[in-house]
Amino acid sequence: MARILAIDYGTKRTGIAVTDELQIIASGLTTVNTKELLKFLKDYTINEQVELFLVGEPKQMNNTASESEIHILPFIDNLKKEFPNIPIERVDERFTSKMAFQTMIDSGLKKNQRKNKALIDEISATLILQSYLYSR
Repeated sequence: MARILAIDYGTKRTGIAVTDELQIIASGLTTVNTKELLKFLKDYTINEQVELFLVGEPKQMNNTASESEIHILPFIDNLKKEFPNIPIERVDERFTSKMAFQTMIDSGLKKNQRKNKALIDEISATLILQSYLYSR
């Protein structure tokens, strides 16, 4: 089997998480400067088989699209062009940043470590991926 890769897209940084080859375990992979995201994904897919991209879908509490969606849609268009054979699914990412921060507290990270926004983005991507795995 191939991996599933989850993307928590941000205008500055993007968190990335990936499954194992059996698609059982979701693990944080890294956080990438968003300007370098497509290059990172190209390099990654050369070395690893990816069967699905999951892209976080930010929503308001009333289920409408968040303002950040205007930045994500062009990225998805570029992703489709660059990887026409890899499907893309969207996953509701409401509360993932708050849950990521709570995860950092629960795991005993010190206050200075919890200020690491790149780590929050990576954990958020992992939560998006875990949510998808649980739901299927």
